[in-house]
Parts: sequence; C-alpha cells; structure tokens
Amino acid sequence: MFIKLLDKKQEIPFDLLLLADPSRDLVEEYVRRGYCYLAFQENEIVGEFVLIHTHPQTIEIANIAVKEEYQGQGIGSVLVYRAIEEAKKLKAKIVEIGTGNSSMNQLKLYQRCGFRIFGIDPDYFIRNDDEEIYEDGIQCKDMIRLRMDL
Repeated sequence: MFIKLLDKKQEIPFDLLLLADPSRDLVEEYVRRGYCYLAFQENEIVGEFVLIHTHPQTIEIANIAVKEEYQGQGIGSVLVYRAIEEAKKLKAKIVEIGTGNSSMNQLKLYQRCGFRIFGIDPDYFIRNDDEEIYEDGIQCKDMIRLRMDL
C-alpha cells in the first residue's frame, strides 16, 4: 500500500469521504482548506484521511475512511499512524480527532493508536446532520473528541 497527497487538480473521491462524513458541503470545505491523502493498493484507492489546521500547532484528522470491502484488514491503523506522522511534518504539537458516540470500532482504534478522550460535544450530530444516524442500534448524537500530544 502506498499513500500520497491528493493533487488539488484531482477529482475528490467523495464516495470514500462520505463514508466518514455524510455532509458533502463539509467534505468539500475541509478538503479545500486541508490536506487529503489517498491510500492505494495497486491502482485502487482503498482509504483516505484529511488533515486540517484548527488552532496554532494543532492538526485535526477531519476525515478518515477505508472502503468497506477493505475494512478489518489493519488499513485504518496504518492511516491513523500515517496521519500522525504527517501532522508532525506540519509542525503540529497536538493531533485531534472526533467520532460519534455510537462508533465503537473507531473509538477502540483511536485509543489503541494513543489518542485520549478529552471532551464531548453533546448533540453534535443532531445539530449538524439532516438524517438520524444509527450504528448497532445506538443513535449517534454526540461527538467524542480525542487528542494526542506529539
């Protein structure tokens, strides 16, 4: 697998980015202002992550996703660790990431990679998404915020 930065002239792989964030408008906005990295196996895009500056010396992993047929193969971990390395290259001292209260697999992954919970944004997904989101029978309401000091 190799990972490369999306060229601003390349087409944005919305099908993949929308797996992690259902708002096309938000995805377009943070891809435009951030850094979108694509993961390839042979010539196929299998995953991606987007980094954005949120505060001085703070980078957020604003979006991270693996194609459904490639999930469960360790690609998500590779992407998280590569995102951390890229944040270091961008001189970040803190990396943040957020996920839904119902996203148990993502919460486990981020904590295994060294992130720690530092806050909750109550009703984030109710305020920002047009449709209700359910995962494993749990309504996604709150944004769980995690961070790592570099």
